[in-house]
Amino acid sequence: MAAAPHQRRASEPVPHANRFRRRRLFLAGGLAACGVAAMAAVLPRVRGSDGRGQLRFTGDAMGTTYTVTFVAPTRAMSFARAARDAVDAAVASVDAQMSTFARDSEISRLNRRAPGRPMALSQETLAVLDTARRVSEATGGAFDVTAGPLVNAWGFGPSGAPRIPAPAELAMLRQRVGFRALDIDSTGRSATKMHPDMYVDLSGIAKGYGADRAARALEALGIVDYAIELGGEVMARGRNVDGDRWRVAIEEPQASPRKVRRIVAPGDRAMATSGDYRIYFERGGRRYCHEIDPVSASPVSHALASVTVVADDCATADALATGLMVLGPKDGYALAQRAGLAAYFVERVEQGGLVDRNSTAFDALADV
Repeated sequence: MAAAPHQRRASEPVPHANRFRRRRLFLAGGLAACGVAAMAAVLPRVRGSDGRGQLRFTGDAMGTTYTVTFVAPTRAMSFARAARDAVDAAVASVDAQMSTFARDSEISRLNRRAPGRPMALSQETLAVLDTARRVSEATGGAFDVTAGPLVNAWGFGPSGAPRIPAPAELAMLRQRVGFRALDIDSTGRSATKMHPDMYVDLSGIAKGYGADRAARALEALGIVDYAIELGGEVMARGRNVDGDRWRVAIEEPQASPRKVRRIVAPGDRAMATSGDYRIYFERGGRRYCHEIDPVSASPVSHALASVTVVADDCATADALATGLMVLGPKDGYALAQRAGLAAYFVERVEQGGLVDRNSTAFDALADV
């Protein structure tokens, strides 16, 4: 979502207009496409033995940055610029429809809508709301796009500063939260708020959907071999110019120094990571992260540091990563095993150590 906070030093308050910095490994939000340097312009990266070239371009979108790497014919500079224009347009459209930071977005207008009055929505926004509902059902409400009032109360929304709300305030706000009180009519292409003070926040899924839309934009141009990273969410298809699967690195769940913990080849799938180590604030020696549990109405306080999920589409991976992160190391892992989800958990243990735990489906992915 536009202007959302994404990274900080441990001693700083959450900066609401921060953007990802470009770096040698784009370690945005927990994921990196291995060995790809972020460049400011479209440049040929490498050429294969068959004469094809591997190109890359970057841009700003949804309050963060994106990097696209793809394989194209050697004489393809103008084609690459067309690809960048298509990606820019696709992601900007998602932001315009779903950002709570934009007053005229569809979601902002839905949030101002009176209860009981259906509001017509675009096919794209309805698709995201439908995916969100499915993930909410699967996670027992651990992922909930109506938890916006709680996110805002803790200072992680589009306005306000980090704060610790009073228990009475949280109890009141919790009554406004519940994904089942948002009626989604896919046939009529509309959504209806059933609670007067409901506030929908798609920040836990829209960035993943932006990566999905960027992928469709590339495929519409005939590009079939590509890797997209948008603010840490990754979508990969096909192979790189050398004929190898795209490699994706999972970041060590710590504020600094930044380093890779594991590298996998997800195949033609998407990856997303959720963690407690990038967006947080500290009060009285305690850390409060942006992952809010809709049940407790407070930031998660368990030992799970990060969860990476691999799914067919990036919106689903994005939402599931949040839901499993909220559920924690025990319940989240149990759900991943039960539902056959490809998930990778990193848990904190005593004396600052970290322990990895893979679901069976994640074990099937190839380490590289």
